[in-house]
Amino acid sequence: MTVDDGGQAGTSGRLASRLHAYGLLIRFNRPIGTLLLLWPTLWALWIAGRGHPDAEVFLVFVAGVFLMRSAGCAINDFADRDIDPHVRRTRERPLAAGRVSPREALAIAMLLAFVAFLLVLRMNGLTIGLSLIGGFLAASYPFVKRFTHLPQFYLGAAFGWSVPMAFAAQTGSVPVIAWLMFFAVVAWAAAYDTMYAMVDREDDLRIGVRSTAILFGRGDRLAVGVCQGITLLLMYWIGSIVELGAWFVAGLLAAAGTAIWQQWLIRHRQPEACFRAFLNNNQFGLLLFCGILLSYVFGPV
Repeated sequence: MTVDDGGQAGTSGRLASRLHAYGLLIRFNRPIGTLLLLWPTLWALWIAGRGHPDAEVFLVFVAGVFLMRSAGCAINDFADRDIDPHVRRTRERPLAAGRVSPREALAIAMLLAFVAFLLVLRMNGLTIGLSLIGGFLAASYPFVKRFTHLPQFYLGAAFGWSVPMAFAAQTGSVPVIAWLMFFAVVAWAAAYDTMYAMVDREDDLRIGVRSTAILFGRGDRLAVGVCQGITLLLMYWIGSIVELGAWFVAGLLAAAGTAIWQQWLIRHRQPEACFRAFLNNNQFGLLLFCGILLSYVFGPV
C-alpha cells in the first residue's frame, strides 16, 4: 500500500466512523420511535383519504416522519448533553460519550428539519401553517422535562400533531375526528412514554429530571391504564363516526390485548420489563392500522 492509499483509507475510515456516529445520534439503529410516530400518521391518512390516501401526500408524510423523528433525536441529545452521561441507559449515546459535538448535533437537527419543511412546501397552505406548530413542539419537547412532570403529554402533542397535518394535507381541513384522534395519540404517547420513563426512574430521581413516572409514583400503572383506555375509547368513537365496522373493531380488540399484556409486563416495575412493554406499543399501533386498512379493503361488516 502506498502512502496515498494509506491516507485515503484513513480518510475513508474516519468518514465511516463519523457517519456511524451520526446514525446512532438519530437512532437509525432503533426504529421504534419512527414507528410510534408513523402509525398514527397512517391512521389519519387512511381515514382522511377514505382508504385511498393521495400518493404524494403519503410519500411526503412517511419521509417527514423519518426526518422529524431523526431531527427530534438529535435535538433531544443536544438538550440532554449534561444529563445523558449520568443515566445508565443513555451514557453511551454519541453526544454523551463525546463522539459527536453539540454543534454537530444541532446542525444535523436543523438540516433534517429543513429538508422536512421543504417536503411540506409541496402541500397546501393549511398544512404548511400547521407544520410550523409541529416544528415548535418537536424542538421544544426535550426542554420541558426541566419545568414540568408532564413531558410525556407534551411528547404526545408533538407526535400527535401529524394527525391534523395529515387531515389538512388530504382534505384541506381539520375536522372534529382529526382532533379526537389527536387526543387519542396524546393519551397513547403518555402511556407508552410513562413506561419508558419507568425504566429511568431511579436515575431521573437522582439527577432531578421530571417525568410522569415520578409524578404518579405507585399510581403509575393505573395512570398508564387510564391513558390506554382513553386511546381505545376515542379510536372506537372515531371508527363509529366513519363506520369502519367489524374489521376495525377486531383490530381495536387486538390492540386492547397488547395493552393488557403491557400491564402484565410492568406489574413489578422492573426496568427491562418496562422497556419491553414500551416496545410492544409498535404492535398496538400496527394492529389499529390493520383494522383501519382491512375495513377499507373489505368494507364494513
